[in-house]
Amino acid sequence: MRFLDGLKLRARLTLAVFLLVIGAIAPLNLFGNHFAEEALKEQIHATLQAEAEGLRELVEAAVTEREGNARSWAEDSIVRGALLFDTFEKSDAVLASLQKRHASFAGLVLFSEDGRALSASAPGLLESFANREREVRETTWFRGALEDRLDGHALTQVDPFFQKRVLPFAVPVLSPISGARIGILLAAYDWGRVGAEVEDVLARAHSRGQRSFALEVLTAEGTPLFDSRQEGDVRVADALRFEALDDRTVVDIGDGWRFVATVSPDEAYTPLKRGAFIARILALVALFASMLGSWWLARSVTRPITSLSDVVGRIVREGDLTLRVELSHRKDEVGELAAAFSRMMTHLRESTASLQQATRVLGQTVAELTSASAQQERNLSRQAAALQETQVTAQEIKQTSLMAADRSQEVLGVTTRAREVGAAGEANVNASLQGFEHLREQVGLVASSISSLEERTRQIGGITQTVKDLADQSNMLALNAAIEAVRSGEHGKGFGVVAREIRSLADQSISSTGRVREILEDIQRAIGATAALSEEGQRRAESGLAQVRTSGESLRALAGIIQDNANAAQQIATAVNQQNAGVAQIFTAVTDLSRMMDETLQGMKQTQQTTQTLRDVAQRMEVAAGTYRV
Repeated sequence: MRFLDGLKLRARLTLAVFLLVIGAIAPLNLFGNHFAEEALKEQIHATLQAEAEGLRELVEAAVTEREGNARSWAEDSIVRGALLFDTFEKSDAVLASLQKRHASFAGLVLFSEDGRALSASAPGLLESFANREREVRETTWFRGALEDRLDGHALTQVDPFFQKRVLPFAVPVLSPISGARIGILLAAYDWGRVGAEVEDVLARAHSRGQRSFALEVLTAEGTPLFDSRQEGDVRVADALRFEALDDRTVVDIGDGWRFVATVSPDEAYTPLKRGAFIARILALVALFASMLGSWWLARSVTRPITSLSDVVGRIVREGDLTLRVELSHRKDEVGELAAAFSRMMTHLRESTASLQQATRVLGQTVAELTSASAQQERNLSRQAAALQETQVTAQEIKQTSLMAADRSQEVLGVTTRAREVGAAGEANVNASLQGFEHLREQVGLVASSISSLEERTRQIGGITQTVKDLADQSNMLALNAAIEAVRSGEHGKGFGVVAREIRSLADQSISSTGRVREILEDIQRAIGATAALSEEGQRRAESGLAQVRTSGESLRALAGIIQDNANAAQQIATAVNQQNAGVAQIFTAVTDLSRMMDETLQGMKQTQQTTQTLRDVAQRMEVAAGTYRV
């Protein structure tokens, strides 16, 4: 709604009243037209629906009447007698007379049960059915008559016998004596006569200006049976269409037919268009009248306000508050506005005088406040510089403390690793002591084994000497035995042989014992050397064990020293961390103090800016107050 800001009050009032009138008239006009259009549409639709239903009633009445005629004619005694007694001349006369009285029928024909035409209302009609019994029997109306039912399917095409579209009413002719079927009576209704039946309906529609109004009859499948339009008439694509259905409550030949009434929407809604045009003309007239009335009302209201605006403009341009606003001739709200504005001018003169005096006092106060704030800013600047130096020193102390804390943590880590290494060395020394103890025991066992082995070797040497002695004695005995065998002569030869063998074995034993003795001497010398080595190893194991014990004691002492150093390093690290936390707190406090000093300086600068703004305002107030004369 910003475009209204540039309009005068008279234009706004005119527009407001005009819109108000439009808001009151337009909805009434729109809703009235809408409801009128809806009512007219419903009336038009109801009229078209009534036309469709009227067509249905008209056709149903015509079909019912023709069906009744056909069934009553089938009961005529002459017709029955012609079938029973072959008196077809009489039946021809009767049928001709009936067709003359009922011109809507295209013809009447009497058939036998095998489809042979026996009598007709006209000779030419009888000739057209001659020798065509098979075609007659294949027609739907003849098959329906044999089942005593009417069939209207033949209406969809031109009948080949009548050469036109006819609605066949084929009914059975029963014997008056036995009641058995003796023939078929065909009463062919000329379907072209339906157009004459609906001429009055079409004439009423044309009188209403509905030239496109048309009536149609369709089968249940949609096949057209009747259309009131001529062959050259143009069909409307979007025509209004209303249907009435033969609902088959009464069984007849037209069951399921649809009766349709169509008309062009332009012609049907012509009254609506005329009503809408008249409504628009009336609305335009009302809008023009409302515009004139709103303009007159706005002019009568804004004229005194314009006068008052001129007076106010002079006061604003000249700055003279001594002018008076007088509109005493108006007793309405505008006069009250003028009186209120006059009182406002009086209060404004008094307020302007007070404002001029207050601006002078305000100017002096602002000057004093500016001087005090400048002095305070200089003091705060010196304090901020000192605090900045303190913050830099605290930052250096903080960095040094952080380095000491890092170094103490490194020392603590080194001592921890040294403590772990000392503990591992002590464990290794203990393991070495256990190994040396086990080695000493093994060396003792080896020495004992070697001593036992040496003793056994000496025993073996003794046994070997005994074997050698035995071998020597055996050799001596074998020698003596050989001598005695020689003395015995032939009797002693066998004994000599034995003596030689024993001597040979004794020599072998002496040789073997010699070699065994040599081996035993070598073994004994080796055992002696091994025993000496075992004793030397035992002595060295004893010496190494003593040295390991000494190293273990030293490592234990070193582990204790490392533990003491670790405890001291832990205490140092704790103290350094506490010192670092304290330095951090000091640095944080100095930082907060520096930030507060910065905020104080910012506040002081804002105070100076505010003071400057206040000084400018005071100057402008002084200038504004000096604009008016009081």
